[in-house]
Amino acid sequence: MTLELESLAVDCIIGDLPEERTKAQRLIVDIRLEIDDAAAHSDSLADTVDYAALAAKVRKTLEDARCRMLERAAFLVATTCVAEPHVVEAAAKVSKRGAVPFLDAASATFSAKR
Repeated sequence: MTLELESLAVDCIIGDLPEERTKAQRLIVDIRLEIDDAAAHSDSLADTVDYAALAAKVRKTLEDARCRMLERAAFLVATTCVAEPHVVEAAAKVSKRGAVPFLDAASATFSAKR
């Protein structure tokens, strides 16, 4: 079963340039989770991923990490998600808009399995 969290906005320090180390920038995070199907049968939150809690955990992880590279941010998001009990696999796409003139966004994607 697949669960997707789309367009999670996270304001955090991201980037390697000196000016990027002092001012938060917005990242957009898309997460695709492969989860067990227990909740499909039970219809119970206890049998699935609490995506509100997971979104808060991902935001805190990125805010605290102060990553230099998008690749690191994507890795942290995916590994945070795959640590959840009902998650079998997680793919995280982290996008930074407006980083380069004439480029809509730069993105990194990382997948992790339990």
